[in-house]
Amino acid sequence: MTEHIVSRESFSRRIWRKTWQGAGVRLGFAWVAILVFMGVFAPFLANSMPLLMSKGGEISAPVLAYLSREDVLVLAMFALAVLLAWIPLSGGKRVLGFIAGTAVAALLVNAFVKPPAVMIYDQFRAPAYTEVDWRIMPPVPYAPQDYLRDFGDTGLEAPLEAESRVHLMGTEENGADVFSRMIHASRIALSIGLIATGIGLVIGVILGGLMGYFSGVVDMLGMRLVEIFESIPTLFLLLTFVAFFGRSLYMMMVIIGITSWSGYARYIRAEFLKLRKQDYVQAAIASGLPLSSILFRHMLPNGVAPLLVGVSFGVASAILAEATLSFLGLGLVDAPSWGQMLNQAVKSSTFNWWMAVFPGGAIFLTVFAYNLIGEAFRDAIDPQLSRKAGVNV
Repeated sequence: MTEHIVSRESFSRRIWRKTWQGAGVRLGFAWVAILVFMGVFAPFLANSMPLLMSKGGEISAPVLAYLSREDVLVLAMFALAVLLAWIPLSGGKRVLGFIAGTAVAALLVNAFVKPPAVMIYDQFRAPAYTEVDWRIMPPVPYAPQDYLRDFGDTGLEAPLEAESRVHLMGTEENGADVFSRMIHASRIALSIGLIATGIGLVIGVILGGLMGYFSGVVDMLGMRLVEIFESIPTLFLLLTFVAFFGRSLYMMMVIIGITSWSGYARYIRAEFLKLRKQDYVQAAIASGLPLSSILFRHMLPNGVAPLLVGVSFGVASAILAEATLSFLGLGLVDAPSWGQMLNQAVKSSTFNWWMAVFPGGAIFLTVFAYNLIGEAFRDAIDPQLSRKAGVNV
């Protein structure tokens, strides 16, 4: 008689275990972790000012005095995320805690952080900052907006071409270091991918949950709305808004999020249509629980797994949309972007290979990493693939 062993492993833990088994998904998460590290600690990795220095026996940290509001807010969000990861809370409470903490941090940062209105990077190469007892510079000693005007001979330079300076990835058309701009541009890629996807996810989960739970007329009207939004070309809508209202990262995030929620709504609708007849859902209804509790506390945790696949692909699509807009010359002006740098590879009469290889490679690796993660989640969630894997285990 065969003995059956009952696994007490939770569904989410089983999905993570199966997802983590492939080598490709580990490489994908490793690349995303590198991007997060560069995005969070960009001011300490690439900057023109010393991290620490001693002058006349007095130790100071110039980089801290010149941190922007964005720098401080990103560091606060990272610290909050690490803190919440160690606190034993449910996933929903962690998300709500992170959102509330971020809102409080944003208010405090706007109230108390007062960075200089004008930044003159040439002063950090003057004797006041060079003739000191000792100093510790960032690994890349150039800020992304430092155009090295005090040298007088800057412009497009290939890697390691300059005689008096070291630029591992060369410089762009205005003389700024490409490596520094690559590091700081990772913030744009991460923020527009995660925030735009988050906006679409919230809208899709709410509308998709209502469609799947009520079905009938609500489902029919909701599906017509989904079809309308799926017919909207996101790129052309972005181009139209940029032409009329100017370039704004927040506008890009909102537009991409609003036009991408339909896919998440389809996932949740299909799951809720299956779950609404389950015994535990009927018991929750009979107990008189409010609709929000039935949808988001009882049904959503059991139907959220397919969303992981859509989210990973959605982040990659948002990054590609921003890169495409920047490549067309309609992206952000005052912030470095991979697509913007890629555009400079073909702007002059000659092909500047370093402006194509490094930003283009970063875009490719980022999109490829998210696709690897999405495929790994899909394989772990797919019941047919799970049965095949179970035979080999």
